Amino acid sequence: MQVTRYQEAKPYEAAEHYDMRCLRLQGKEATETDTIWIGLSHLLPGGHTSLKDAAVEKIYIVIAGEVTVETPTETTTLGYLDSCRLAPGEARALVNRTNEPATILLAMPI
Repeated sequence: MQVTRYQEAKPYEAAEHYDMRCLRLQGKEATETDTIWIGLSHLLPGGHTSLKDAAVEKIYIVIAGEVTVETPTETTTLGYLDSCRLAPGEARALVNRTNEPATILLAMPI
């Protein structure tokens, strides 16, 4: 068993993420995983990412606040425990349009 305590989770830098702080909870340099890694991102009010795609699917779960997910064809706002899946190659932007911080979990293949 490999445990990552929240207080000991290491931050990581994600390109084109603005006013966001990201922590690696599982996988990559945090723990040994075979198929996925899990990140936790705190978005300040106005925090956002650029509209970019990834070669692998992504799953987001909001655990605090609200996060708007934009793709080239649609926009939706996710609240507490709402989730979405983005297909490989599907561009997305994340935006916190509120005055409250938001927190989102990310799961994606290694």
